[in-house]
Amino acid sequence: MSTAPARTAHDISSRALAWLHANREYGALSDVPRADLLDDADAYKGIGETALAASLVLRSGVAGTHELRLARELLEYCWQQLGEGSLLYERLLRHPLKTDPIETYAHFARGGYQVPQLDRLIAHTVTLRSTHAVEHVPNRRLAVANAVRVVGFDHGPGAHDWAGLTRDTWLGALPEPWHIDWLTAYAVTHTVFHLTDWGRLPDGVPADLAEYLTRWLPVWTDIWAETGHWDLMAELMIIGTCLPEPRTETDDWQRLAAVQHDDGLVPRDDDPVEGDAAQLFDAHQHPTVVAVVAGTTALARALDAPARPGT
Repeated sequence: MSTAPARTAHDISSRALAWLHANREYGALSDVPRADLLDDADAYKGIGETALAASLVLRSGVAGTHELRLARELLEYCWQQLGEGSLLYERLLRHPLKTDPIETYAHFARGGYQVPQLDRLIAHTVTLRSTHAVEHVPNRRLAVANAVRVVGFDHGPGAHDWAGLTRDTWLGALPEPWHIDWLTAYAVTHTVFHLTDWGRLPDGVPADLAEYLTRWLPVWTDIWAETGHWDLMAELMIIGTCLPEPRTETDDWQRLAAVQHDDGLVPRDDDPVEGDAAQLFDAHQHPTVVAVVAGTTALARALDAPARPGT
């Protein structure tokens, strides 16, 4: 990654992180009934996404001192919103076949947080036949496998068949690339995210899949850029940073920088960005999280920065 796109990636990520930090209170769970939080994963999904972005900034260590402070404060804020992990424990205890508690906890485990009671519950849950037999779509199975790997229970009965899970995905079949659609493209991005733990393990992408992606990513990225789907365009850019031989295009970073607002917000698509601060956060928090992740993973790969111990 040359100097110019690296600087652009850093600026995009830094501004996006600052926006998430400045607007974090709009994602507060204080007004959400406890019953809703325990029964509906979507009720706290945004907190988990913000925690993911913050945890990757801290893991990579490539951000400046200011950004590292914002990331730590964001992760701590998200942790407090989840009752220091108590919400995740209660939800997994109540709904043992749901995977979101383990997946969300992984972001905090990556950042150094731990709940012994939840660890014991996860360690038991991942050994159950019923847990492995839940009928998720293939890329979701990889999400669970990666979360279990991050929290450290991917051994013995808790281990997953990574090769088999990979080949069960749409990407794993090396399909006709022109048959990709919007939803499948998101499935492809998440397949790569989980195989590589968001760029930490680039060799997790098999060689034939890496070759396929290297060939077709530029086409797919251009397609969704032309249609103004900035969120998906940025997720496809993240794939490029996760490959064994990372792929970045200056034009991609320039396009993402061009749509980012001065305050750091990254719009989901080319629809008008309207509403008060709370509405803007609700509509555009996710693509702004994606921008943080895109810039962070790009810089980490460019600098070949090793993950910090324990992450």
